[in-house]
Amino acid sequence: MYSQTTISLTRGAFHSPVGPADLAPALKDLFIGQVVETFAAGEALFWEGDQAGQILEVLEGALRVYKILPDGRRAIMGFIYPGDVLGVSFQDRYLFTAEAITAVKVRRFSRGRFFSQVNESPALRPQLFALLCDEMSAAQDQIMLLGRKSAEERVVSFLLAIHRKCAAPGNEIELPMTRLDMADYLGLTIETVSRMMTSLVRRGFIHSTGRHSVALRKLSALRQISGSDEDEADGQPLPARRAVWPI
Repeated sequence: MYSQTTISLTRGAFHSPVGPADLAPALKDLFIGQVVETFAAGEALFWEGDQAGQILEVLEGALRVYKILPDGRRAIMGFIYPGDVLGVSFQDRYLFTAEAITAVKVRRFSRGRFFSQVNESPALRPQLFALLCDEMSAAQDQIMLLGRKSAEERVVSFLLAIHRKCAAPGNEIELPMTRLDMADYLGLTIETVSRMMTSLVRRGFIHSTGRHSVALRKLSALRQISGSDEDEADGQPLPARRAVWPI
């Protein structure tokens, strides 16, 4: 996770307190009318160190954002999904590389205009503030994930985070990223991630539904494994937070 870099505009928990909900402007409205751009899988939208002049709204597809460590290793900081906004930073240059996992469609908006319009709007300011606070909370969760949880707890926490954000009927989730992507995000080896996923399938906690999708079973048991203190009924996920996205 990372703060002040990516936010989600799709969560229903955040509404402006100013005026009726259907009349108050929303952050996503800033991107209406902007040109839609398409990127192929594996293509970078921008690189770490590039001038941070644009903020992007993701319309379709999935991305990974990462940094390259001094020793050449890749550290994935999060995964970006439709509805997320990428590049909301107070730095002059991007602090990470954003790369398409699948074919991606985005709309760009000038960073200067974005902050100018937010600053001038009593309705938009609290929306941005609430979302950044949520992002910071998710970053704290990621610190705990990497610093205190076992390999199995990390993998299960990751799956549950995706479930909270974008579960389909039947608790099915899409995993467009590779096992190596998951490993670089969770601070594990690819062998460990594969072993944990195989173990979860064998024990009936998850079920493969496609090449890049799984269905989560026994949600209460999975939450116990992850160390989650959420009190949810199976099939009724809580409103999503920044999960991986990132999450």
